[in-house]
Amino acid sequence: MKTTISTIARDRMLSERFEPLFLADWSDAVFLHYAVKPEALQPFVPFALDLRDGMAYVSFVAFTMRDMRPSVGGKWTAWPFLPIATHEFLNLRTYVTHKGERGIYFLAEWLPNKLSALLGPTVFGLPYRHGGISYRHDVTEGFEGRVTDSATGSALHYSAEPAAGAVMETAEAGSLTEFLLERCTAFTMYLGLRRRFRVWHPAWRHTKVDACIHENSLLARTGDWHREARFVGAHYAPGFKDIWMGRPHLT
Repeated sequence: MKTTISTIARDRMLSERFEPLFLADWSDAVFLHYAVKPEALQPFVPFALDLRDGMAYVSFVAFTMRDMRPSVGGKWTAWPFLPIATHEFLNLRTYVTHKGERGIYFLAEWLPNKLSALLGPTVFGLPYRHGGISYRHDVTEGFEGRVTDSATGSALHYSAEPAAGAVMETAEAGSLTEFLLERCTAFTMYLGLRRRFRVWHPAWRHTKVDACIHENSLLARTGDWHREARFVGAHYAPGFKDIWMGRPHLT
């Protein structure tokens, strides 16, 4: 079998006992990418930034999670998770490295499920915030999303269309697209504790999209670094069923 980022991630997860912890479907993901000077962003990130040609990157990822459930037990263990199993997500992530492993660090995440927003920080160390979310992601008719922070009213509003001539493909090895899309470890910091959890899925099948950012005041919710951010492109991926989600580990 050819060694890829996906196969390495799969082997890493299976090398630890009792993994994966959860399964879930992730559907209709839109990625909006920004380049930013590393000296502006690093003070807001407790892990070393992973740079590409001297620049740091930050991405909004807008998608819907469906049918999250424990990886064992079938319907008998799935039913207690029904209140948090399916809802929209918007995460704002940057790219980091820690102990020789590349991954992502979430600057913030918004979701409409109040119970999930309460559980995420304590269990996984995730920076969840409650927000209103409306997505229309359709590869033939176009994409639009609006996310509003419930506490401040700041928002992200975008629209997009498939780029001319773009096709569904996996990222070329070593490309900027691979750097931005193919990340299988998340590092978190909560109450002074550094944690990491892993995920696994096949390489994203994606297409470039032409996106317009109508409002991005959510960026300002995570620090003054946003003044140095420059929008550089966007992708769409239909997603996967049965994505593996690992348990949190101290790191």
